[in-house]
Amino acid sequence: MDGYEHPTRNTSPHELYRLSWLAYLSTIFAFFALVAFSAGIGWLTVTKAQTEQAYQIGISVSVVVLLFAFAVLIYKILYLRSVYLYTDSVGVWLYQGILPWRRGYRGVKWRDIEDAMYFTGFLSWVFRSYTVRIGHRFTKTSEILVTHLARGNKAVEHINQLHQDILKAEQATEISSEA
Repeated sequence: MDGYEHPTRNTSPHELYRLSWLAYLSTIFAFFALVAFSAGIGWLTVTKAQTEQAYQIGISVSVVVLLFAFAVLIYKILYLRSVYLYTDSVGVWLYQGILPWRRGYRGVKWRDIEDAMYFTGFLSWVFRSYTVRIGHRFTKTSEILVTHLARGNKAVEHINQLHQDILKAEQATEISSEA
């Protein structure tokens, strides 16, 4: 697999997993921080501007920061909504991206999966939002790592069960072909 290739775009997924609401929190906090920064610039401009030119520049900077905050918020929310993990008959795949040059699939085929695991912790358990890792047998750079996956524990159970079923089916096929 090279980059974002995906051999089975037309097959239906067995299971689909999306990001949890916790993935959006950092985006919302960053938005509020930028809005507060913009409001601070605006307040300083209104109260401390000595000249009309300084007033115009201060208000302009405040508006630009506010527009930037809204643009980043919209982009990040659309991006986070585009991320999903799914399984099909070929392997486990992660889809992400909204811009045409960044959008695509990457994944690990069933024959190349080492294991699937999730990382636990108190907050992960409370919010049911896990960091999931799908390991590649041969290279660590081809692994899939997804943070804040809703029902990530169920995703790992599903992936490992499917992987075991596929391995057992392959072994049964090899045994029957030898006989």
